[in-house]
Amino acid sequence: MIDKSMLQTRKLSILIVDDDSAQLMLIRMLVEQQGYEVITACNGVEALKLFRENPDIRLVVTDLDMPFMDGFELIRRVRQEQTKYTYIIVLTSHEAQHSVVAALNDGADDFLTKPAFNEELQLRIKSGIRLLRLESQDELILAMARLSEYRSEETGYHLEKVQRYAALLGHDLLENCKKFHLTPSFVEEIAQVTPLHDIGKVAIPDNILHKPGKLTSEEFEIMKEHSVIGGRMLLDIFAKTGSHYLKTASDIAMYHHEKFNGKGYPEGLKGDAIPLGARIMALADIYDAMTSERCYKEAFSHEKVKSIITQERGEHLDPDVVDSFLRQESVWLTIKERYQRINVLPEKS
Repeated sequence: MIDKSMLQTRKLSILIVDDDSAQLMLIRMLVEQQGYEVITACNGVEALKLFRENPDIRLVVTDLDMPFMDGFELIRRVRQEQTKYTYIIVLTSHEAQHSVVAALNDGADDFLTKPAFNEELQLRIKSGIRLLRLESQDELILAMARLSEYRSEETGYHLEKVQRYAALLGHDLLENCKKFHLTPSFVEEIAQVTPLHDIGKVAIPDNILHKPGKLTSEEFEIMKEHSVIGGRMLLDIFAKTGSHYLKTASDIAMYHHEKFNGKGYPEGLKGDAIPLGARIMALADIYDAMTSERCYKEAFSHEKVKSIITQERGEHLDPDVVDSFLRQESVWLTIKERYQRINVLPEKS
């Protein structure tokens, strides 16, 4: 019988990966009985291809010992390429405890001992879906951010991409730049609120926001007001709710157009005086804007944008943040290309 409390997640797809056809058929049958859409693969290569082609896949159940690409490599690739968090359950045997530990270290969330039993499988899947539901706050933030995105007619998953890029920068700086004294929770907070960076554009007149050509100096001064409007709006909500992530969101919205050399706006802050979240957002925003096609320009290549970012090290951009980008540029390129493949957002009229 289908658990009715799970009906709201019916669009969620579950990818099952196993080179044992009997085991694959059994798990597929058990999962389909719960009312989920099931996609199957017999090895990691096939699974990764299906994962790339099906953005609705949010939960993966995979064996570890498979030909062509094993489950360990599949886990690492899914973690690298996911655009939303994907819950991963690994299938293992009783005597393979060391494999479970290795899989969890690679990014798996849970494990299931073979042969799979229906009740245990249900519990594992429900645990995964409970975690995925925690994304509701992120979805609310994205919904708020759409107000500005739709008005400015930006397409191509701009908000999701800058969120991913900011997360990459934050996690890398956490590991490699101890002077910032970052914590994992603050890194997640920065990534969570980046979609709100341009929320102030809701107050910019259409004739300026949608102008295809270069803005006049007077128009540009009006456009620049979006950072202050957005920052103050979020700060006001923070004062009323006490939700700390909104303070971080306010800093990013207010200061992501500041420059490391002090020549940005709205306050001309310089260097470390600019909140770190805003410095991270600046690079993420620049990279996506330059590598994306707009009505008034073609998309720049990754190499061209990399050259521009490198030239702006210590000028527009924080040197440590630029170095973080360079350490992981191949991952950025993978994310950019993945979003190009799944860019199925409807055109805005």
